[in-house]
Amino acid sequence: MEFSPNENNVPLTKFESMLKTNNVLFFDSEEFEDIIHHYLSLGKIALAKKALKLGLQQHPTSSNLKLYKVELYVFENKFEEAEVLLDELHDLEPTNEEVYIQKANILSKKDEHEKAIEVLKYSLELTDDVEDIYSLIGMEYLFLDNFEEAKFYFMKCMECDQNDFSALYNMIYCFDFLEQHEEAIEYLNTFLDQNPYCEVAWHQLGKQYFSLKEYKKALAAYEFAIFSDDTFVGAYLEKGKVLEKLGRFEEALEYYSLTLKLEEPTSFALLRIGHCYEKLNQDDLAIQYFTRTVHEDPLLDKGWLAITKFYTKKHNYKKALYYINKAINIDSENVLYWKQYAQLNHRLNFLEEAENGYKKALELGNYELNTWLTRGDILLKLGEPEAAIYNFLQAIEFYPENPEIEFRLGGLYYFIHENDKGRYHLKNAMKSNSEYAFILEELFPNIYETTQVKNLLKKAS
Repeated sequence: MEFSPNENNVPLTKFESMLKTNNVLFFDSEEFEDIIHHYLSLGKIALAKKALKLGLQQHPTSSNLKLYKVELYVFENKFEEAEVLLDELHDLEPTNEEVYIQKANILSKKDEHEKAIEVLKYSLELTDDVEDIYSLIGMEYLFLDNFEEAKFYFMKCMECDQNDFSALYNMIYCFDFLEQHEEAIEYLNTFLDQNPYCEVAWHQLGKQYFSLKEYKKALAAYEFAIFSDDTFVGAYLEKGKVLEKLGRFEEALEYYSLTLKLEEPTSFALLRIGHCYEKLNQDDLAIQYFTRTVHEDPLLDKGWLAITKFYTKKHNYKKALYYINKAINIDSENVLYWKQYAQLNHRLNFLEEAENGYKKALELGNYELNTWLTRGDILLKLGEPEAAIYNFLQAIEFYPENPEIEFRLGGLYYFIHENDKGRYHLKNAMKSNSEYAFILEELFPNIYETTQVKNLLKKAS
């Protein structure tokens, strides 16, 4: 049996009382199993160990208690000790499927997933309760990125229990990864023929139609999900998303707002409501809900970016910058924040801050061409040609033979009087695409007008 949180359970109460008084009381082995399972499910490992130790003292031959000991060994990554104990159990009970399941668990932990699958498949021959083992095999195939096999075994789970929604979600994940949306729709429709009031299946069917941009069919699927369970928040949210796609923002608002009545407000729903109000040009309500979004979940970058972009569109760059600074103070490693920070400072002509923002974005892995180009151009304006050169030399490793970079490098090297290097990069630039020569004219007009550079560009064209 499994203890419920509010259950007045005599064995558990008796065990916890015993721990306080140091009196050793007797429990049968099944009671120990329930007590250990209870503590493990709550993550109370120390108490589970105490119960196990006492349990094995009172029932030293109990295989189930020894299997719990194996489980604790595995939890602590003591694989050798676990394997020794499993070998002992195998000698005593060679047909005990739990022994094989734990062997497979150890192999999985050691990243030997194919061997784990072999052991699990063998254990299928030893049990009538195959559903859990099908699920474990499916998970091992997921670890191997073998989505076809994983999908097959999750389907087997569904054959055993049509209410196994965990298997259903995993199976749909496989369909999605394989981009088999039509196949997923066929499966779900067949499933729904037998289970017409399964709200989870209707919900998943709607998501498949949404992926294929068949929005009317998606709407119908979500309506059936809501009809099957009118408290199913996920279906209301997804229906709102479809209505947004169709430009029906007032209707979308109704469905998003319903979710706020059904459960505690989610940052997703608040954000979508804000976007709907923005589309309806109700700015006061839009910013109100964007602000509620970041209060609800300060780590949700989409909320901060929504506020920032809202004020950017209004050309209120200082207010946008104020909010993106708040976001950076919460999460200074978010590259999207730094990109916005850089762009806003650039618009406000705060060049040093803008350059720092682009530099931080690059450090965090934003290697877009425009980031390199803009930062380099700002460094040139700041009178730091050597730093600009270093920036573009890094950029050209990611974008070799790019004319936009090569023309800039050519101009920069001429600017610092390293003419040979300037000539080299200008020739490369002209080979790549001579139409970008205007870059040289715009950024380095004095150099562009020199006879030497004019002749070089003519020869190379």
